[in-house]
Amino acid sequence: QVQLVESGGGLVQAGGSLRLSCAASGRTFSSLAVGWFRQAPGKERKFVSAISWSGGSTYYADSVKGRFTISRDNAKNTVYLQMNSLKPEDTAVYYCAADLVFGPHIRIKDSTYWGQGTQVTVSS
Repeated sequence: QVQLVESGGGLVQAGGSLRLSCAASGRTFSSLAVGWFRQAPGKERKFVSAISWSGGSTYYADSVKGRFTISRDNAKNTVYLQMNSLKPEDTAVYYCAADLVFGPHIRIKDSTYWGQGTQVTVSS
């Protein structure tokens, strides 16, 4: 079992930055691919970024490339999402997910673990 807790969300002006954290419990976390997804009001949940178990490979949605950076510290069982140059369209609830099918097309499994989400609001 893996439990995920996101933090770091908040209200920021356009052009600002936030760093989200996903802290995990469970001995297998360091062996899992982890990703961030987001869901805006009235819209479906969408992929944002993912990182391999080692941290050696990463993927990003086109909408965040060059602005967001995903990283992980397996010693701390934590994955981060550094978000720079934020735009109002980045406003959403951001969810951390562990145990993904990792590759150019990130996929959710039946066994994927989810956090409770953290709200990010970007004002114009």
